[in-house]
Amino acid sequence: MRKTRIIATLGPATDSPDRLGALLDAGVNIFRLNMTHAKHEWVRRVVADIRTLAHQRQIIAGILLDNQGPSIRTGDVPAPISVTPGERFFFTVRGGQVPAGAKGTSVNYDDLGRDVRPGDTLVVDNGEMKMRIIATNPEHVECEILTEGSLGSRRHINLPGVHVSIPALTDKDRADVALALELKLDYVALSFVRDPEDLATLRACFHGHSHVPQVVAKIEHQFAVDHFDAIAHAADAIMVARGDLGVECPYEELPIIQRRIVKACIRMGKPVIVATQMLESMITNPLPTRAEITDVANAVFEQADAIMLSGETTVGRHPVACIEVMDKIARRIERSGGANYHEEAELTQPRQKLVRSAVILADQLNAKAILVFTRSGQLARYAAAQRPKHSAIFAFCPDETLAGQLTILRAVQPIVLPSCSEAPEESVDGAIQRLLSLGRVQRGDTVVIVIPHATSQDRQADSLKMQVV
Repeated sequence: MRKTRIIATLGPATDSPDRLGALLDAGVNIFRLNMTHAKHEWVRRVVADIRTLAHQRQIIAGILLDNQGPSIRTGDVPAPISVTPGERFFFTVRGGQVPAGAKGTSVNYDDLGRDVRPGDTLVVDNGEMKMRIIATNPEHVECEILTEGSLGSRRHINLPGVHVSIPALTDKDRADVALALELKLDYVALSFVRDPEDLATLRACFHGHSHVPQVVAKIEHQFAVDHFDAIAHAADAIMVARGDLGVECPYEELPIIQRRIVKACIRMGKPVIVATQMLESMITNPLPTRAEITDVANAVFEQADAIMLSGETTVGRHPVACIEVMDKIARRIERSGGANYHEEAELTQPRQKLVRSAVILADQLNAKAILVFTRSGQLARYAAAQRPKHSAIFAFCPDETLAGQLTILRAVQPIVLPSCSEAPEESVDGAIQRLLSLGRVQRGDTVVIVIPHATSQDRQADSLKMQVV
């Protein structure tokens, strides 16, 4: 069974029940809803479809709501504006007007002129067009065009090295988070995280709600890289969002940043996603490029918990084939070994050491599976962090809410077993029978079992055993 989780972003190419079912059958573990483009009525419909289709297949599919975040974008233009190097271009704010005879458009951030300085670089449309800021005033920012291009409506603006004072959450983001809480979604991702305080702002939206999603911090600019350790400790999971990150940071640094983040996350036991442009050419082409194959393979070799598709499955022509390609590459690379960054992890809790013993035992026995009975998900997270060489991790948990929040973990397959919460020791036989009925294990397979003590406070009494099915 594939250990690396696959996340697919949904869009016009993939939001029908037939296509959602095909994605699940091809191996999708988590569906991402990009709130930059999604409407609430669409989210409600597609979430219901996902849950129905997953239930029919007796699997758990996670759902991630990805906030748009404080995005700076150009205004609407009646037609694309062509520009050439050396030309002047104006971005207007607070109702300002483009000077007569000049080229320009508005932006959606009134304080742009206050945050930037002459000499700063302004990048439009994910790096397609670069400009140098030469003058600012309260009503507009004047730039010099550095690269030829064409600027359309609502294009994304990056300001490498500039700390903008825009709030961590917009009014739209807060409404979208409220929707995630209403629908009890598994994950909420925060875009353009700058420091742990941004994550605290998001978590404040959860106060008073019984359902608390897992928080995914998206690393998208140099400020997040500089504050990474503090951000990682404040988040439940990390996403290496290479689109904006590759614009905000020198592109030759991007592979190093990715590797450092993945390594740090694995060492601290924090789930990590590698995202953006993994199979970009398959938006139009039926097969990936050799470079894309290697890119996916590198993320799998680094033993990231999950790899993610964006445009490939939202507007692409071959969304199901993209999942099949990722699945095939991941399975092959997993058989060849990995970077094993987890070997340098510091284990400070008794339960972490118990779970490491379970994984070492499973590796030595070439066990088919590790069975973890968990009330809070923590034992399953510890097991995933130890990166078993051969074994799948079956996390038996009391409800679907917790099961959905375990779908991001490498090698973990959550299974709902209500009895495991009250009497985990008595649930072992039932859990094994469940795996046999699902075809996950066969008679004669060796499994390693981790059982928490009936009293959660008595962690010294947690037990570990080996069993032949």
